Amino acid sequence: MSINVLAICGSLRAKSTNRGLLRYAMANSPDGMKIHLADLLDVPFYNADLGAKPPAVDTLCQQLAHADALLLACPEYNYSLAPALKNALDWASREPDNHLLSGKPVAIMGSAAGMGSSRAQYHLRQVCVYLNLHPLNQPEVFANAFSGAFDTDGNLTDDKIQANVRKQLATLLAWQQRLNGNKA
Repeated sequence: MSINVLAICGSLRAKSTNRGLLRYAMANSPDGMKIHLADLLDVPFYNADLGAKPPAVDTLCQQLAHADALLLACPEYNYSLAPALKNALDWASREPDNHLLSGKPVAIMGSAAGMGSSRAQYHLRQVCVYLNLHPLNQPEVFANAFSGAFDTDGNLTDDKIQANVRKQLATLLAWQQRLNGNKA
């Protein structure tokens, strides 16, 4: 049996190092895991006055409904999480009974300057508490975007971080199985 993981990138840039982390994860996911990437480019800012869900939001909600787990790439903007990622979670949280997110296992990774999005990831973990998401505690994936760990197209090239991403994916698979009562 294979689990479906929805990857959501908080950066909208094509050559983002956070998107590069997800590209690496998608290409190196363990057996038993399929990772699909959500597209947030056309997701408008949450506004209850819009009435009907915009098509891009409907697509995101359908992807979330079919996801067994989430993989969130969290950039750090001004010591916090990126608006695109927070906005996607805000839209999803407005679904009836928060059923699209509640109880799902989640792995968080990120790339940024300095401490590699650690501050933003800790803010994201606070959001996860409210949404009743179940983030992995370890391994954490923090990548300094300017340390030479990525090429000019944002692709992950650092062996140590690659190994950490693979370990995180294997742990996410086991975490999802544990939360659902299946033995890994």
